Amino acid sequence: MSITDNIKRLKKEIETINVKLIAVSKTKPVEDVQEAYDAGQRIFGENQVQEMAEKAEKLPADIQWHLIGHLQTNKVKYIAAFVSLIHSVDSIKLLKEINKQAQKNDRIIDCLLQIYIADEETKFGLGFDEAIELLRSDDFQELKNVRIVGVMGIATNTENEKQVKEEFYELKTFFDGLKLSFFRKEDSFKEVSMGMSSDYNTAIEQGSTMVRIGSDIFGKRVIKHFKNTEEPND
Repeated sequence: MSITDNIKRLKKEIETINVKLIAVSKTKPVEDVQEAYDAGQRIFGENQVQEMAEKAEKLPADIQWHLIGHLQTNKVKYIAAFVSLIHSVDSIKLLKEINKQAQKNDRIIDCLLQIYIADEETKFGLGFDEAIELLRSDDFQELKNVRIVGVMGIATNTENEKQVKEEFYELKTFFDGLKLSFFRKEDSFKEVSMGMSSDYNTAIEQGSTMVRIGSDIFGKRVIKHFKNTEEPND
């Protein structure tokens, strides 16, 4: 099936139940992104800051760009002017830098706390206790140019559907707890970003509000031959 056909199928399947479709366009050429855009897609997710910035310059201005890969503090400045949502906040240090760059650009940047839920060694993500500590900290209370709108998590890369289901359940349960404890009056705290091409149906069943889908839209991605510490996100 073509990119256009895939977009139409997924939008019909997902967006009719009020789940946002994020088309993960990392490593894909501008022409593929344009085809998805022409099919009605407006939200695109990228792992690499440089790649996202280059595409943003060449593609329609009304695209909502989501940074879904690990974000280094020294690269925040390159996307602060236009990024719609950062999924991968995993430290107060990073959140402070996002706040600093958002202030320079006279805007508030929406962010998700990336929560570690996988039963495997991964480099990034806050533990449940660490996320609560961050939200309780004085440093967080001082940040006026960032807005936490939800959580993001990546399940274990396994064919064990029961395990994946349990990990998504844990994340949604944690989100609900954060909502009650810290964001009871914040209508903007509503996003649970979980689910990729291999497990998005399970994620939706467990309460995901946005799914990150790449290969089911664009086909299998080409692996570039360079050192890459990003996590899979499609």
